[in-house]
Amino acid sequence: MNPFSLEGKRALVTGANTGIGQAIAIAMGAAGAEVLCAARRDCDETLAQIKNGKAISLDFSDPMAARDVFNDEHVDILVNNAGIIRRADAVDFSEADWDDVMDVNLKALFFTCQAFGKAVLARGGNGAVVNIASLLSFQGGIRVPSYTASKHGVAGLTKLLANEWAAKGINVNAIAPGYITTNNTEALRNDPDRNKAILDRIPAGRWGEASDIGEAAVFLSSPAARYIHGAILNVDGGWLAR
Repeated sequence: MNPFSLEGKRALVTGANTGIGQAIAIAMGAAGAEVLCAARRDCDETLAQIKNGKAISLDFSDPMAARDVFNDEHVDILVNNAGIIRRADAVDFSEADWDDVMDVNLKALFFTCQAFGKAVLARGGNGAVVNIASLLSFQGGIRVPSYTASKHGVAGLTKLLANEWAAKGINVNAIAPGYITTNNTEALRNDPDRNKAILDRIPAGRWGEASDIGEAAVFLSSPAARYIHGAILNVDGGWLAR
């Protein structure tokens, strides 16, 4: 058996309509999984690139949006990718922007994991969770207080859930993406000064591709990662090593 294969598995990927989430969903499909593409917008573009997949409508502005999903759908792999960001100086940051980001990025992630964990444990274990953390799980950033707090929280929850579930058959890990070529980073790449400053810091000398994250997620979901629990895998071209 290929230890990197996801044949016979069902994976739910949140925020699968674009960017990193889309790349993860496509990579999961290429590895043999049936993929449930969850997003608040349509996932037609993603599904067109997956042999065996379907869409689920989930809007994580309601942190409990996925509480019943795992009652209706058998899921072996959960990838929590959905997230939002709001930018403002700390002295001007609003309560609404704080709550909106924390609800989607942290509260929804925890309660989605909780619902998944209940379903997997009820059938005797054997599941995997991959959370999408951030370089700002380790660094402070600037003008993104709720995003930074939420991504530090994602790293902490990943470790906590690993502690509780590792011996019960559920692997819980996270990926911390570096600077990735997506729509969200287009403005940075189009700014010559910012683009140069970023590239000068990355030992690999290039921006990451969304597929770099997708393939890492496949690995952490596969039997090859069966003894990896509570890890935050930096897929950043060496950024944090600099």
